[in-house]
Amino acid sequence: MDHLAAAQAALNAGRTAEAIEHLTAAIQADPARPAAAYRVLTLQLYQAGRYAEGEAAARQGLDRYPNEFDLANLLGVLLRRQGRYADAVPVLERAVKINPKNPSGQINLGNVLLDSGQAQRAEQVFARLARQDPRNAEIQRQLGRALLRQGKREAAFTRLRSATTLRKDFVDAWLDMIGWLNEAYETEEAEALCDKAIAQLPNEPRLREAKAVIMRRAGQSRRAEAYLTDLIKERPNEAWLQAMLGSVLSETDRERGNAHLRRAVELEPNKLEYQMSLVESLERTRSGDEGANIEEAYQLARKLLGKVVGDNSVYTKVMFDVLSRVCDFDALQSLGDLESIGRTWARTGRHTALMKLMSQVRTREDRLELIEQHRIWGRAVEATAGSPPARTPRLRPPGAKIRLGLMSSDIRQHPVGYFTMPLFEHLDRERFEVFVYSYYSGQEDPAQRLISTLVSGYRWWPDCSVREAAARIAADDLDMLIELGGSTYMNKLEVMAYRPAPLQASWLGYPHSAGLEAIDYFVSDPQITPPDRDLLLEKPLELAHAWYPLSGAFFRDEPALDPEPPIKRNGYVTFGTANQPHKCTCDVQRAWARIMARCPESRFLFIRPESSSPSFQRNIRAVFGGEGIEPHRVEFEAVRGKHLPHYNRIDISLDTFPQTGGTTTCESMWMGAPCVTLVGPAPYERLSYSVLTNVGLPELCAFSLEEYEDIAVRLGSDPDRIAGLRAGMRARMRTSPLGQDGAWAADFYDAVARAVEGGA
Repeated sequence: MDHLAAAQAALNAGRTAEAIEHLTAAIQADPARPAAAYRVLTLQLYQAGRYAEGEAAARQGLDRYPNEFDLANLLGVLLRRQGRYADAVPVLERAVKINPKNPSGQINLGNVLLDSGQAQRAEQVFARLARQDPRNAEIQRQLGRALLRQGKREAAFTRLRSATTLRKDFVDAWLDMIGWLNEAYETEEAEALCDKAIAQLPNEPRLREAKAVIMRRAGQSRRAEAYLTDLIKERPNEAWLQAMLGSVLSETDRERGNAHLRRAVELEPNKLEYQMSLVESLERTRSGDEGANIEEAYQLARKLLGKVVGDNSVYTKVMFDVLSRVCDFDALQSLGDLESIGRTWARTGRHTALMKLMSQVRTREDRLELIEQHRIWGRAVEATAGSPPARTPRLRPPGAKIRLGLMSSDIRQHPVGYFTMPLFEHLDRERFEVFVYSYYSGQEDPAQRLISTLVSGYRWWPDCSVREAAARIAADDLDMLIELGGSTYMNKLEVMAYRPAPLQASWLGYPHSAGLEAIDYFVSDPQITPPDRDLLLEKPLELAHAWYPLSGAFFRDEPALDPEPPIKRNGYVTFGTANQPHKCTCDVQRAWARIMARCPESRFLFIRPESSSPSFQRNIRAVFGGEGIEPHRVEFEAVRGKHLPHYNRIDISLDTFPQTGGTTTCESMWMGAPCVTLVGPAPYERLSYSVLTNVGLPELCAFSLEEYEDIAVRLGSDPDRIAGLRAGMRARMRTSPLGQDGAWAADFYDAVARAVEGGA
């Protein structure tokens, strides 16, 4: 068979997959095929989204034809699509060297340099191209983008305006300017520029969408809703409008938002963006039957799984979240390995997503890989941040008070607020002035009001950009700034990259190194500090006993603890968990099932909102069934928020690993169910270890999987021991270092003072 002729016929007929098969067969039969065969095969694989295969074809072609520009150029693009920017740069430099007169290689090189945070080098590339072809609108735009990344606004806008003059319909250049102003919270100017662009391009939907985004970022969701609702009256069958309104409504009314997203999918059923937006919104819908919402999201996600390519970090993240919620381990594995997924998320700025990968580590190499992913994110952020804001330090006399800043949007009526409350209630005013920095966009609550009366300054900046926040914090002339939120919703971890304080630390909200060199310390305790110091980028700033205290808000008598353990009532032991499903990996569930197999008639209870999802139940029972556990022995309670009373149905809480519980461990213990944990090397594997050690139960901490299972089986076979622990648990916790919040606060302030005074 003449495979090349068959491939050409297939291409002419639009049968891409068939053409790829024939081209592959032709090259396999005779690797000396012309360079054009490799070039066409690589291009078809690229267009089909089969990037890894395309990379292999391009490399094979370059081995035979090392001076083939198109193959080198395509290989660089394929590497970029896979998020492998460091690999792409030398390949594209090679392409430029092969054919320096072809601008596409230089443009691709400039784009990869921008992607990898090397804006200054990208500027040099695009400036050279602009001199060669000053009327090329795309080159002017890319030069403008490179300048924007370096904060050179005026020069950047000059180039971007030039691009819109050269091409009257150049929407992307308008969007670059509008987006930069919006990111900088220059809302009025952004909207004015957007209106100007709409006047020139009235039928361009992306500009209308940008206007709604400006309103949302300014906290004007109601105004954005009204704007889009009016547009829909005029254009009810425009899918982008339905999708945008659905996204806006999802902030306040998920049910209505989902209805509009469903309508968008109806109007454009093949638009992956709208389908994935619906999947994401359904997964996040907490109203009604949460398990049913998750089930609907999962069933739609399963249909789309084959369309989500590995390089698309947005969709891969959504898929990961949905598949994790129902414990579909086979589908999760198909998304890629820890390195490929994590590096893509890191390179595209998705720091929050990396927390989900803590549960996926297995080896020391995995743990170091996760550290490197945080470094990748951190390097890009710090390259963008540039120089720190100017500070004018006060001249402090000896013995002057230490100025301490705590940055988190959750220092309010929130678990972070409860954990930090002792710092405000027992503030060492003789030695410290404390400032709180919050970007919370909701309404003030009683806890926030109280905290604001106890500190020297509660800076509440809901509409502040990262750069502006850094400058404002610097103006407070702190000695140390501690961030507590990680990259969770409404927090601004990136502020730390600007180093607004001479000493900076991370604590509480994220049990892993953040990845920024500008963070000097990781607030820890003797248990959480990792023995392997390669697993922590920062210096540990150890507190004397516990990582956090349990304030009076935690030690409440209600809900009441049932003094009789379930094992006494039932005649068999009941294990359970309320931990998030992404922590309940297949290995974890198998270990739990093996424990049950050694405890006759034992039960396991999942206290999770996912519990009403049929797929969640089916997938979990399948794993337990693989270890011989009958379906009726695995029970589910679908609940969110009001889950504490259900701990009265559990004798022993089995911790997840490698990512352990934290708040859930404390809640389980407070409700009388002792926790058995497996201690690992990294901080996120040692949180329960800290809690159990501080409450005087180190014997429930295992250091191997075999020991973990043995401890659980021994305790599960000892009803009297279970009853004794249950009866004394609340008193034990109150009198432990966790319950001594005044002493804990003193230890905290002492640790900060040591760091500031150079003794830590």
